[in-house]
Amino acid sequence: DLDECAASPCKDHQYCLNTDGSFSCKACDASCVGCTGEGSDKCKTCASGYMKEDEKCTDIDECNLPEKVCMEENQDCVNTSGSYQCVCSEGFEDKDGTCVQT
Repeated sequence: DLDECAASPCKDHQYCLNTDGSFSCKACDASCVGCTGEGSDKCKTCASGYMKEDEKCTDIDECNLPEKVCMEENQDCVNTSGSYQCVCSEGFEDKDGTCVQT
Protein backbone atom coordinates (compact mmCIF):
# COMPACT_ATOMS: atom_id res chain seq x y z
CA ASP A 1 0.00 0.00 0.00
CA LEU A 2 1.26 3.44 -0.99
CA ASP A 3 0.68 6.10 1.68
CA GLU A 4 -1.01 8.82 -0.38
CA CYS A 5 -1.33 10.95 2.77
CA ALA A 6 2.43 11.58 2.74
CA ALA A 7 1.83 14.02 -0.14
CA SER A 8 -0.81 15.96 1.92
CA PRO A 9 -3.57 15.72 -0.73
CA CYS A 10 -6.34 17.15 1.52
CA LYS A 11 -7.53 20.72 2.08
CA ASP A 12 -6.47 22.83 5.11
CA HIS A 13 -9.64 22.00 7.09
CA GLN A 14 -9.29 18.26 6.49
CA TYR A 15 -7.03 15.40 7.54
CA CYS A 16 -5.94 12.47 5.38
CA LEU A 17 -6.91 8.92 6.24
CA ASN A 18 -4.81 6.31 4.43
CA THR A 19 -6.80 3.25 3.38
CA ASP A 20 -5.74 0.04 1.62
CA GLY A 21 -4.94 1.11 -1.94
CA SER A 22 -6.44 4.58 -1.51
CA PHE A 23 -7.09 7.45 0.92
CA SER A 24 -9.91 9.72 2.05
CA CYS A 25 -10.09 13.29 3.30
CA LYS A 26 -12.07 13.81 6.51
CA ALA A 27 -13.26 17.11 7.99
CA CYS A 28 -11.44 18.49 11.03
CA ASP A 29 -13.34 19.02 14.28
CA ALA A 30 -15.28 22.34 14.43
CA SER A 31 -12.94 23.51 17.21
CA CYS A 32 -9.87 23.25 14.92
CA VAL A 33 -8.07 25.40 12.39
CA GLY A 34 -6.18 22.65 10.61
CA CYS A 35 -5.71 19.20 12.15
CA THR A 36 -3.66 16.04 12.06
CA GLY A 37 -6.55 13.66 12.78
CA GLU A 38 -10.03 13.19 14.20
CA GLY A 39 -11.18 15.09 17.29
CA SER A 40 -10.52 18.29 19.23
CA ASP A 41 -7.21 16.91 20.52
CA LYS A 42 -5.71 16.78 17.00
CA CYS A 43 -6.04 20.51 16.18
CA LYS A 44 -3.05 22.39 14.80
CA THR A 45 -4.55 25.55 16.33
CA CYS A 46 -7.88 26.28 17.98
CA ALA A 47 -10.66 28.04 16.09
CA SER A 48 -12.01 31.40 17.25
CA GLY A 49 -14.15 30.91 20.37
CA TYR A 50 -12.10 27.90 21.50
CA MET A 51 -8.99 27.59 23.68
CA LYS A 52 -6.42 24.87 24.30
CA GLU A 53 -7.25 23.10 27.58
CA ASP A 54 -5.77 19.71 28.60
CA GLU A 55 -4.39 19.28 25.05
CA LYS A 56 -7.88 19.75 23.53
CA CYS A 57 -9.60 22.76 22.00
CA THR A 58 -12.57 23.50 24.25
CA ASP A 59 -15.35 26.05 23.94
CA ILE A 60 -14.83 29.41 25.69
CA ASP A 61 -17.91 30.29 27.77
CA GLU A 62 -18.12 33.96 26.85
CA CYS A 63 -21.05 34.38 29.26
CA ASN A 64 -18.82 33.61 32.25
CA LEU A 65 -15.99 35.98 31.35
CA PRO A 66 -15.26 38.76 33.89
CA GLU A 67 -16.10 41.36 31.21
CA LYS A 68 -19.79 41.33 30.21
CA VAL A 69 -20.39 40.60 26.52
CA CYS A 70 -24.12 41.45 26.42
CA MET A 71 -24.28 45.14 27.27
CA GLU A 72 -27.92 46.04 26.57
CA GLU A 73 -30.39 46.37 29.43
CA ASN A 74 -32.65 43.34 30.13
CA GLN A 75 -30.42 41.08 28.02
CA ASP A 76 -29.07 37.63 28.87
CA CYS A 77 -26.03 35.86 27.45
CA VAL A 78 -26.45 32.35 26.00
CA ASN A 79 -23.26 30.37 25.34
CA THR A 80 -23.10 28.49 22.03
CA SER A 81 -20.40 26.25 20.57
CA GLY A 82 -17.55 28.60 19.64
CA SER A 83 -19.60 31.74 20.25
CA TYR A 84 -22.51 33.26 22.20
CA GLN A 85 -25.83 35.04 21.66
CA CYS A 86 -27.41 37.98 23.45
CA VAL A 87 -31.13 37.40 23.98
CA CYS A 88 -33.81 39.41 25.75
CA SER A 89 -34.50 38.31 29.33
CA GLU A 90 -37.75 36.49 30.15
CA GLY A 91 -40.67 38.92 30.01
CA PHE A 92 -38.92 41.09 27.42
CA GLU A 93 -38.88 41.05 23.64
CA ASP A 94 -36.64 42.56 20.97
CA LYS A 95 -38.08 45.71 19.42
CA ASP A 96 -35.64 47.30 16.94
CA GLY A 97 -32.58 46.06 18.84
CA THR A 98 -33.87 47.03 22.32
CA CYS A 99 -35.36 44.67 24.89
CA VAL A 100 -38.75 46.01 25.93
CA GLN A 101 -41.20 44.55 28.45
CA THR A 102 -43.89 42.34 26.90
